[in-house]
Amino acid sequence: MPRPTLLLKVTAAVGISLSLFQLYAAGIQPLGLFFQRPIHLGFILVLCFLIYPVTRDKPRGVLGWAIDGPLILCGILVGYWVPANIDAIANAIIPRDQDIWVGIITTLVVLEASRRAIGLPMTIIGLVFIAYAFAGNRGELPFLADFMPGILNHRGYSLERLASQLTLGAEGIYGIPLGVAATFIFIFVLFGAFLEVTGAGKFFIDLAYATTGRQRGGPAKAAVIASAGMGSISGSAIANVVTTGAFTIPLMKKLGYRPAQAGGVEAAASTGGQIMPPLMGAGAFLISEFTRTPYIDIVLVSIFPAILYFGAVYLLVHIAAVKQGLTGMPSSELPRVRDVLMEGWHFLLPLVALVALLIIGYSPMRVGFYAILAVAASAVLRSLLHYLANGPTLAGGIALCKAGFMKTLDALELGARNAVAVSVACAVAGIIVGVVGLTGLGLKFSAMMLAFSGGNLLLALILVVIASLILGMGLPVTAAYIVLIILVGPALTEEFGVPLLIAHLVVFWWSQDSNVTPPVALAGFAGAAIAGAKPMETSVQAWKFAKGLYLIPLFMVFNEPIILGGPLPLVLWNGLLAVLALTAFAAAIEGFLFSPLLQWQRVVAILAVVAVFWPAIAIEAVGAGVILLLLGSNALAARRSDGGRPSAATEGPAA
Repeated sequence: MPRPTLLLKVTAAVGISLSLFQLYAAGIQPLGLFFQRPIHLGFILVLCFLIYPVTRDKPRGVLGWAIDGPLILCGILVGYWVPANIDAIANAIIPRDQDIWVGIITTLVVLEASRRAIGLPMTIIGLVFIAYAFAGNRGELPFLADFMPGILNHRGYSLERLASQLTLGAEGIYGIPLGVAATFIFIFVLFGAFLEVTGAGKFFIDLAYATTGRQRGGPAKAAVIASAGMGSISGSAIANVVTTGAFTIPLMKKLGYRPAQAGGVEAAASTGGQIMPPLMGAGAFLISEFTRTPYIDIVLVSIFPAILYFGAVYLLVHIAAVKQGLTGMPSSELPRVRDVLMEGWHFLLPLVALVALLIIGYSPMRVGFYAILAVAASAVLRSLLHYLANGPTLAGGIALCKAGFMKTLDALELGARNAVAVSVACAVAGIIVGVVGLTGLGLKFSAMMLAFSGGNLLLALILVVIASLILGMGLPVTAAYIVLIILVGPALTEEFGVPLLIAHLVVFWWSQDSNVTPPVALAGFAGAAIAGAKPMETSVQAWKFAKGLYLIPLFMVFNEPIILGGPLPLVLWNGLLAVLALTAFAAAIEGFLFSPLLQWQRVVAILAVVAVFWPAIAIEAVGAGVILLLLGSNALAARRSDGGRPSAATEGPAA
């Protein structure tokens, strides 16, 4: 049943107001954290309860509004209270009762917003951490202390103490996660919304088809390239699958890819979009804030790993196409690169401006503001050129202005809607951060991790992978990254000596695995829905194509120069090792590169990959030499067997 027109207008007005507030704070008048963050959260909560009714897809009715109405008012209270009472709160030696009550209300409505916008798992995790804060002899729930292992025991805290920790300082809900969401993340989500509304998605997809469509498995390769472009601005792997997959998956099936393969390729490629500079979803901004590393440095060190990831997916796609004897699309069905660039060249201008401003040294928030202006200006310029070329008229000018105004409003509303889930997730993450800081849980978790791994770095990293997969089953990527880095970050850096930036990048990469790793592979499920395939089979294919998501972070840890830099020969050597390792790994998985690989060759390739990861140059060199010999012999075998086409015995669908 369609929602009431008045409600839609109110929701749009709230969303547009939020976006305008964010633009004001980003580009005109920066605000203090205890003004920006509470006001942002208040807007987000109101918008959340308007978009996600308690009755779900049914009309609210009297009972629904009796529940949602007070929650909307509570959202307004959250946005108003701290900015309006900041002086009294700051000067109070003991928190006032009214501040405590507003803090309790804030925490409860954030948890309810999380349940609606993200799902029950994130809400349960927030409640578990709150219960942990209360579990102690002096806490509200002392009996829970009996169920805590000795290392996890603590004194326990009262309701008043926890409420003040979570809502009256910068270590709880209004801490770093929400601060990043209210500044950098929102403004770039809005940037992505402006690109989407003005047609950037179609431009990236057409450009990908024009450049790769004629090659073997062209649509699958186009999915890889289009997802690299779209994923970095969409902020969501699932949104990327739905956007680009609607075009790429049917064409992949038409060429001969099995439905599960087509959905898996799109899911793997879309997941890579979240690690692709310059935007990298929300991750780069959080990493920058947590590590105190300039955003542009995060972008620069992430370029090569992202290229490695997409190169690995591209290679696996190519091998699968060769094994199955697939061809490319006819030239008559493909756009030409020149025509695509002529039609959409203006979409490249905002990206160029964004990178240029970052290099110059502008803050990410100010860069996002100017990037949005660049999108609007380029769209206006393109429309004016079309208008003048088609013969200007008064009626046409009025229609053009009206269309531009409506698209601007659509982008402002879409940006606000797209930011709801990530901002709510960051608010709940603030609860977790507050409890960890209050109870000292981070140090205790580090001690547990050290004990379970026995001091072995590889075992510790395997534990991180397992934890990321478990968290990813119920949490969005951003939330999984925040929770995981809070818990395992201190152990990786302080106990195992992993550099701070690498620790954050590794955890962020592995937090993406819930998109492609069974049994819960959210991007894989989205791809399966479009492809008409079984969700689990599609997820297995997505997991296979996205193997670089696991290997490349390991390479960051054991071959630090590709992230931290160093002497040029050492950096080049480690870059070469990474390329060789991923190529050999892809060939070993598929049993094919230029021609089929024998079983013993696949085993040797895997052993050589392990040697390449070994933190000793001599062993690395041996592994690299073995890989080069294998690849060379495989290429010669391909020449002897008519260009590497598989024999009838080996031809068939990829594993």
